[in-house]
Amino acid sequence: MNNPIYHLENRKIFSLSGPDRLNFLQGLVTKDVNRITDGGVLYTALLTPQGKYLFDFFLYKSGDIIYLECEKERADDLYRKLMMYRLRSEVEITDEADRLTLLSLDRPLDSALVCCADPRLPELGYRAIVTDLPEGCLSPGKSEYDRKRLGLGIAEGAQEFIVDKSLALEGNMEELNGVDFDKGCYVGQEITARTKHRAVIRRRFVPVNVEGPLPAPDTPVQNEDGLEIGILRSGLEDQAIAYLKLEKITFGKSYRCGNATIVPWKPDWMKLEEKNV
Repeated sequence: MNNPIYHLENRKIFSLSGPDRLNFLQGLVTKDVNRITDGGVLYTALLTPQGKYLFDFFLYKSGDIIYLECEKERADDLYRKLMMYRLRSEVEITDEADRLTLLSLDRPLDSALVCCADPRLPELGYRAIVTDLPEGCLSPGKSEYDRKRLGLGIAEGAQEFIVDKSLALEGNMEELNGVDFDKGCYVGQEITARTKHRAVIRRRFVPVNVEGPLPAPDTPVQNEDGLEIGILRSGLEDQAIAYLKLEKITFGKSYRCGNATIVPWKPDWMKLEEKNV
């Protein structure tokens, strides 16, 4: 196909409306929501007050509506968290699962309600919110999307991030345009800023090539001395993401993981301070 279109059936969409929709989000998430333009998109996260990961998701602006695209499996948890923070804000959060769905594709789709270049990396192509699946759409398309994503070394969602444990910067969210450091306060901002300015991130979600059977999630990764240096998180065939101690690994070197061998590699977009390697 010249422009393969994948239906991401594992994603869910909410709409946020009302006069306080932007201010409500601005005080919660890691990106500056006031910078989103009409027809644009942001990649961002909601953290705990201690700066630990809870959810990562995308925000799209279309007129007076903000669409929030998130993991389908954890959408109810995210909805409850947003409602907890809503308090007296004039914002309505609506489940759009029966009306809207998400596509991943290589080029813009004119018929989409909203279609934007993925804000993380150009190589990820476009994300489109649609009311109907277009002709020729591959459904389900999650595996093909994950194959592309893992091939670029990108962690995404709770399949790789560790809820209430990992930090946004450990998930490379700075390099992938998921964090702003010049916006006002948001939940978890103090720890995120402190991690940035100390320039020491001891663990990272790192892409690995897998030689042998793909290990189960959270299988320990061991060095040549049998010491645990991290865990595997999620993968597909011979590609995966592992949560590793940077000071304990060498990119391009083999490590044991279950009945397989993994080899960490460094994507061109990943920035590492000398203290981290």
